[in-house]
Amino acid sequence: MKLSKMGEWSNGLFGCFSNCSTCIIGYFAPCYVHGKNAESVGDDCVMCTLAFFIPLANLWFIAQNRGKIREAKGIEGGLVGDLMTVCCCGCCAVIQQSNEMNSMGSMGESMARE
Repeated sequence: MKLSKMGEWSNGLFGCFSNCSTCIIGYFAPCYVHGKNAESVGDDCVMCTLAFFIPLANLWFIAQNRGKIREAKGIEGGLVGDLMTVCCCGCCAVIQQSNEMNSMGSMGESMARE
């Protein structure tokens, strides 16, 4: 039985500027970007956006969403690493997740092209 190598994030944690529009929106409205990320993996956008405003629970929900994105994209990692990433650099983690899933859709792409 041969094990396949797991993938990596297409953008690094501090690779926010690969899509400047998502970076700007993520900095000023991370709750919106988190909601769009959740929507991209099948969760409710509005509920996840609102959960962003609950202290400590928001860290858990962002880490859970990060795990779902990792699973969907075959990215190596685990819950502890996701929690540490979100606790240390939550805004960058949300933007990285958005860039991975392209959850901002055409808005992020069209602004990046201009």
